[in-house]
Amino acid sequence: MINTIFLQAFQVAADTSKQAADMSTSATENTLSLWDMLLKGGPIMIPIVILSFIAVYVFIERFLVIKAASKIDANFMNNIKDLIHNGNTEAAYTLCKNAESSQARVIAKGISRMGRPYKEIEEAMESAGKLESNRLEKNVSILSIVAGIAPMFGFIGTILGVIKIFYTISLTDDISIKVISGGLYEKMVTSASGLVVGVLAFVFYHWINIMIDRLLNNVESNSVDFIETIQGIKK
Repeated sequence: MINTIFLQAFQVAADTSKQAADMSTSATENTLSLWDMLLKGGPIMIPIVILSFIAVYVFIERFLVIKAASKIDANFMNNIKDLIHNGNTEAAYTLCKNAESSQARVIAKGISRMGRPYKEIEEAMESAGKLESNRLEKNVSILSIVAGIAPMFGFIGTILGVIKIFYTISLTDDISIKVISGGLYEKMVTSASGLVVGVLAFVFYHWINIMIDRLLNNVESNSVDFIETIQGIKK
């Protein structure tokens, strides 16, 4: 009798283990990978994916450009002041040209106008600053455009999916949850994707603008410092 009880217990444990394994296998089979989920979105995912690549490319390209334009020696302005005080403007100009940064290019414009009225020097440096600002902001507006239209593409995909669902219902007269939810969840993928791309582009846009504002503030500060330096020489 004891052997019979052990055999029954063993059989129950084996059946339970088999059911758990079957449930695990079923869950694994029903799990969608990210790639499969994106494919469920349909053709409308193509422009959303293209917009995501554009946003990432513009962000990386602008990030590298701004980083390169921001690189400058911590003692740059001190060296420029020393050279100007010593009357060695050519060396100061050469130092600016070799620096290859936004701040150095604006200061170089000011050095090239030394000896002329202060107003003319300030205007020349202001014009150089505007050119640097335009150069840094090139293509940044694309990120704003992507942030605006990517979610719209997502919503369009969802609306098209809903239209398709109701069209299917009109043909089959089947309003079961399976028909509605099965088609709707696939099309909601486009909304989620569009929103994700839009949020990323929005973050990229403001991130780049913060970097540009910080750099231009440094340029303006150094320009004022330069003007005060040359004014102090003539006093």
